Amino acid sequence: MNTANLSVIESICKNLLDDFHGMLSWKWDDWIGTILAEFDAGESADVRALLDKYLPVSWESANITTAPDIVQKLDRHLGGLRPTQFLFSSDPSSDDFVFCAWWPWGNQANISLRVGILSQDMSKEDDEKFNKRIRVWAGI
Repeated sequence: MNTANLSVIESICKNLLDDFHGMLSWKWDDWIGTILAEFDAGESADVRALLDKYLPVSWESANITTAPDIVQKLDRHLGGLRPTQFLFSSDPSSDDFVFCAWWPWGNQANISLRVGILSQDMSKEDDEKFNKRIRVWAGI
């Protein structure tokens, strides 16, 4: 990942997580190497407003086939979007971008968010360094 892209990604992550401070509690999710927060569905409008601010591009099951190939690949990796699930991102035309998976629970009372980065060329070492930084920003 080039330095300019890393700077943009870091800025998005830091600002998003700063704005979520006090609203969401994060933990690390080893499943796909992201941070994870769970919240009451009654807070969805506030959470969605912050996501839209930093991750303005979104897809759902009805339009995921129009997403760039890299986003469709991410969608398949996550198991495919079902109705009521969303995938948000920063600029997906970049080789590196921030994403968020929005997954309502079956009980319709809770929602899970997974936030991470997708990079076409990040080395394993750089990925580990970034994951340490995002954990610090998330307070975990």
